[in-house]
Amino acid sequence: MLGEYFHYGLLVGLAIALLIAAFTDLRRRQIDNWLNAGVALAAPLFWWSSGLSLWPDVAIQLGVAMAAFAVLAGLFALKMMGGGDVKLLTALALWIEPSWFLKLLIVMALAGGLLTIVVGCWHIMRRQRDRIKVPYGVAIAIGGLWVLGTQYLPGASQAAGLR
Repeated sequence: MLGEYFHYGLLVGLAIALLIAAFTDLRRRQIDNWLNAGVALAAPLFWWSSGLSLWPDVAIQLGVAMAAFAVLAGLFALKMMGGGDVKLLTALALWIEPSWFLKLLIVMALAGGLLTIVVGCWHIMRRQRDRIKVPYGVAIAIGGLWVLGTQYLPGASQAAGLR
């Protein structure tokens, strides 16, 4: 019973971290390194509380995170993504099982597209001529919170008819 509280406490902590990331990215267009490091460093506790085995479960999580970092670092190099966004998504890849991480990316992309349209319209209405900066941490948080709500909360997947 205590283990369940710890497990869900970690998930609540991750949800709070995602909300902080969205808020700071919206306000300052920055996701702090301490927040990304906290998410990444808490992942082993989540693996332990989830009962993941070192092989192959944890190895798969690490592999997905490394692959995500490689792809996202390429997008950062092309100036298509911010550094904080890359680090936050890589840290999330340590938490979210691979099939759900792909779903997180899809939800994130949809939310990011909508966010880009809203920010673009706001930019035009204010007649700003500088480059648009989309706070993509908001879209990442939406994708992460969606996965937490549909996959990791108790009874969420059954209520959604996903299992």
